[in-house]
Amino acid sequence: MKGTVKWFDDTKGYGFILTEDGKEYFVHWKSIVTVSDMNRKFLVNEEEVEFDLMETNKGVQAINVVRLNP
Repeated sequence: MKGTVKWFDDTKGYGFILTEDGKEYFVHWKSIVTVSDMNRKFLVNEEEVEFDLMETNKGVQAINVVRLNP
């Protein structure tokens, strides 16, 4: 699934991704995929990402988030 980062708070480590159909999904920094685990995990507001969805006890969340143009 593709979307755009609506906002991401680097200090708090979470934010939201907005899809083309207007749905918002919570994203936590642990769900961001990087080349190495040593790389800092963050997102930039309004950048495009690809992600999967996972049902959690707090609702549907974005996982396996990949930055398309880092």
